Amino acid sequence: CLAHALSTESEEIMGLLLGDLDNDELMARVWSVSLQRREQAARSDDRVEISPEQLAAATEEAERLGEHLGRPTRVVGWYHSHPHLAVVPSHVDVSTQAMYQQMDTGFIGLIFSVFNSGR
Repeated sequence: CLAHALSTESEEIMGLLLGDLDNDELMARVWSVSLQRREQAARSDDRVEISPEQLAAATEEAERLGEHLGRPTRVVGWYHSHPHLAVVPSHVDVSTQAMYQQMDTGFIGLIFSVFNSGR
């Protein structure tokens, strides 16, 4: 995730986290990521959106990975970067996370604040 976040300084990146959730221990185990491309119609460089088609494709990717590894694997969360911004979630980030958590209460979200200097 961090390498992906550091891959561009000019716009936010995004991806989906693949792994499994242990609701009894309130723990997410992530063993892979699905890098997501920004949609051409993205409203601005500081917004990321994962389309339903991207989410469906990542779900299929997780199932294939799970078969290969011999362990259940699914989309457990999402991540994105905040280049030159604080790690604090924006109102859009909070809304996006709430939407995902309506579908799965254990769905996690990570934000990577990158390219910040002590200027």
